[in-house]
Amino acid sequence: MTTAQTDSSDRPAVVLVNPQLGENIGTAARAMANFALNELHIVEPRDGWPNERARSASSGAVKVIEEAGLHDTCRQALEPFNRVYATTARPRGMTKQVMTPEEAAADMHQRIGNGERVAIMFGRERWGLNNEEVSLADVIITAPVDPEFASINIAQAVLLVGYEWYKPVSATLGMGTGELPAMTGSGLKVRGDEGLASKQDLHGFFDHLETELETAGFFKSPAMRPGMMRNLRNMFQRIELSLQEVRTLRGVIASLTRTHLRPRKSNDEAGK
Repeated sequence: MTTAQTDSSDRPAVVLVNPQLGENIGTAARAMANFALNELHIVEPRDGWPNERARSASSGAVKVIEEAGLHDTCRQALEPFNRVYATTARPRGMTKQVMTPEEAAADMHQRIGNGERVAIMFGRERWGLNNEEVSLADVIITAPVDPEFASINIAQAVLLVGYEWYKPVSATLGMGTGELPAMTGSGLKVRGDEGLASKQDLHGFFDHLETELETAGFFKSPAMRPGMMRNLRNMFQRIELSLQEVRTLRGVIASLTRTHLRPRKSNDEAGK
């Protein structure tokens, strides 16, 4: 028996071999959807197909579940593909190229760019793929895990490989909301309309800070002043302050200055 699925030749297909629980199929589908993988093939699911538990565990990745291809054998599922990767943590004694998920992802991008169709096989929850199934693959994918505890469940394995595949083509980080779009690069991104502080804003802040530090007697000698201010400027410039943050810092300085200038109450006045 074979049920066909839409050809998604611009991205890897996922092949789950003899998965035991519908919930694991669903969570694997959810992991696929996280990284824009939409072609799923299932070989001999133990609890039959379709499976309502798979649908409910997919957390919205229902389209992946509904369009999954169903196959009687692993060989049958792999027939449309030019390049097949088998995920396994165990040495197999076979002469096959072994790649990390990151290396395999780079290879997939190159192969897909050349017009090849690629698939990634994932094995059973309890003991993975057998040697016969691994022999059908061109490459073995093995993740750098602690050898004392190397077992990864299906969804984790799909997530790991899917992430490495999607990382080079992702245009954004995270998700967008009604208030803000998804981030478009790594690291801290300043939000809001005002953005990063200009050099003029920073210079005003530094002048304000230097003036108040001088008034407070922070600089113990004139010779120390240039070096200490240089250190302060470097420190604040390194963290890429926003305009709002500069305004807040200037407000803090102004507030502390006013407190400093207030006459202190004597002990007698404080006790009244």
